[in-house]
Amino acid sequence: MITLNMKRTLSKLLFLTVCTGMVFVTASCKDDLLDQEPTTELAANAFWRTEDDALIGLYGAYADVRPLFDRDYYFSGHGEYTRVRGTSATNGNLQRGDAYQGANYNPSGYGAGFDKYYRYLYGGVNRTNYVIENVNRLLATANPSSVPGLEAIVGEARLLRGMVYFRLISMWGDVPYFSRIINDNSEVSSIARTPMAQVKDSIMADFTYAFEKLPVKGATVGRAGKPAALAFRGKLQLYWASWNKNGWPELTTFTPNASEANTAYAAAAADFKKVVDDYGLTLFRGGEPGPIDDLGEAEQLPNYYYLFTPIANGDAEMIMTFTHGGTGTNQGEELMRDFSGRSHEGSQCWVAPRYELADRYQLVATGDFAPPLIPMNPTTAGARTAKNSAVNPQSYVGRDYRMKASIMWDYEVSVGLNSLKPTGWVPFIYRTYNQPIVINGERLTTYNTDGTNSGYVFRKFLRNYAGQGRSDGDYDFPVMRLADVYLMYAEATNEINGPQADAIALVNKIRHRGNLPVLTAAKTANKSAFFTAIEQERIIELVAEGHRGFDLRRWRAIERVWGAPYTDGVWRIDTHGANQQRYFQNTSERTYEQAYIFRIPPGERDRNPNLTQNTPWL
Repeated sequence: MITLNMKRTLSKLLFLTVCTGMVFVTASCKDDLLDQEPTTELAANAFWRTEDDALIGLYGAYADVRPLFDRDYYFSGHGEYTRVRGTSATNGNLQRGDAYQGANYNPSGYGAGFDKYYRYLYGGVNRTNYVIENVNRLLATANPSSVPGLEAIVGEARLLRGMVYFRLISMWGDVPYFSRIINDNSEVSSIARTPMAQVKDSIMADFTYAFEKLPVKGATVGRAGKPAALAFRGKLQLYWASWNKNGWPELTTFTPNASEANTAYAAAAADFKKVVDDYGLTLFRGGEPGPIDDLGEAEQLPNYYYLFTPIANGDAEMIMTFTHGGTGTNQGEELMRDFSGRSHEGSQCWVAPRYELADRYQLVATGDFAPPLIPMNPTTAGARTAKNSAVNPQSYVGRDYRMKASIMWDYEVSVGLNSLKPTGWVPFIYRTYNQPIVINGERLTTYNTDGTNSGYVFRKFLRNYAGQGRSDGDYDFPVMRLADVYLMYAEATNEINGPQADAIALVNKIRHRGNLPVLTAAKTANKSAFFTAIEQERIIELVAEGHRGFDLRRWRAIERVWGAPYTDGVWRIDTHGANQQRYFQNTSERTYEQAYIFRIPPGERDRNPNLTQNTPWL
């Protein structure tokens, strides 16, 4: 589902899918009466005749591919700043289940947990192939006036297919590749894994075709245009460059090549540069920070908060999104359910900030980090007023505006929601759940959420207004934002030539939305310093959008974050000073290797003896 019109036409597609099985029964009959076209069912040969048919097929592909990307925030749990303690139940996004469920979103031990996701990704491949093959058949006899529209439909389907294969190689490396409709498992039961370089070339061809055939702007909100194809092509090249520069030893069929890395960085930079310069795209609300309310108030929130609400649907910053239908469509998003707690329509807070995220928000006065917060138990005398205490609200004054827009700490407020109605201001106080409290003479009830163990909850993605249930949201989830393109461009150019003036300017534009000053000369003095600044912005700007785990893997930075094998690992703590989880303690090299590459599902290998296994999983 992309728009309401697309929802209506998709229902016709589902009807077609149900009915085509009946067509073959009647086709084999010899009786003239039985050989007539059915009048109550849509025969397969009556479809794929017009551009409208092709469009309906495309909508079905979007409907199948969307649920493979629209909860990518779960992948943030593979990094160090977001805790994902589970996944919400499906809300109808997939009639056959939820691709994300049952996976492991911890910082370690996750590589064996994505067998289901692997299978669903290939479902997306087959659906896009179905569209591509049938529309190409239409193109062979189409009127010249219909050709551009049909080619654009093929371009969108190929973009979606490229996105799915890109995700597959990012996680599993070499994967089976097919570009035709698969009607039966026997057709692929002996297909071997295709070398990643070959799959990459096919993805590049898909993205390039899409760029050449798509309009500058998608026909409706949620449909892709040229900037999306360029941005994904650039991202693919950036990842290819990263793998060639940093190596991927767990994928034994891959040999890194420094020269190829440099070529790919340059190609990525060129694509990102076109996205930035050629289409008039701008950051949400001009990249201005907007107003910010006082501590403990939330009448006026920075613009960054609204970027993750339906207000931003269709905004120029949103290069590619997957849309949702909202109330009554059975195709809403789960963002409120996943990011907030019981005080907001009975939500479950599956996703929360870790304690360590707070220290990453810099000071607006200096543009640099504040002194580290000090965990303190609030029962300790003076803890609520001690300098730099993590439970002292004053410790959070003067930070990057994106902090107030993204997370809540003790005594920050949001609007409670119940039965689609507001219940008034709800103050968050860690480990004080659903309790009466008086603040400034006003009787309130504290935020009821036991889903965090850090002392913080997310404000980002909180749908903080009445009228929609926890799963009814209609926010267009971004899979490609202009801010990400800015940062990827800066990374690519920095790898080639070190800090460049235009790249520095783009990073500073992103910092400006947090009301931060420009980067100091020391932070752009050399390639290493500028990379650190870019990584900092990726952490803050893209938090909980699903990027961090993929960044750590392509940079081979897991050991940098969590320490070397057979060391003490790293504790995750909370604002009270309590240890919560310890990751990578006395961990072997093999466990790290299994974090860099995912397991080929054993069930797939049982059905197909030609599927080899990735080395760390042998």
